[in-house]
Order: sequence, then structure tokens, then C-alpha cells
Amino acid sequence: MFFFFVGGLEQQVRQVLKTGAGKCINCGSRADLVEYEKVFKLFFVPVLRWPGKEPLMHCPGCSLFFPPAAPPPPPPEPLLDVLRCSSCGSHWLGAPN
Repeated sequence: MFFFFVGGLEQQVRQVLKTGAGKCINCGSRADLVEYEKVFKLFFVPVLRWPGKEPLMHCPGCSLFFPPAAPPPPPPEPLLDVLRCSSCGSHWLGAPN
């Protein structure tokens, strides 16, 4: 016998508390402060809902939920520093020093 299960857990916006309250840490667009709820779906049908613990930031552009005090992501490491030889300090691939 073969049983196929399709289900999952996702977060959904319940109420927007403040529009444009911050900046998205993923895409950089404006993010809203929201109350959210967690939704358990079985075969794409919502079966169970329960409220989230505390308000989160939500980006409508990329649908990311993140805490309001999340630090911004670190800046990318410059490529020339990655291509630097660890023993002598010169750049690889003939890049200028």
C-alpha cells in the first residue's frame, strides 16, 4: 500500500500593525510590522491556525518574515581579498595588488 501525504506549515499575515516600519533584510524594500498566524495545511487546505507569539516584520515583495531587531546581513567580502594568496599576500589570476 502506498500513501501520499501533502501538507505543511506556513506563516500568514493576520493584521498589519504599521506600514513601512522598516527595511527588508533580504531584498531591501519596505517591510511592514505585522501580527501573524501559523497555518497547518493538509492537501493545500488550511486545517489548523494559531496566532504567532510576537509581531514580526513582513516584506510583501519577497514574502519574508523576520524579527524587528534583525541585524542587516554582513556586506559581501571583496572578491580581490578572496583571491589573495594566504602565504605571500599577492593576488591570484594576475589581479593588481
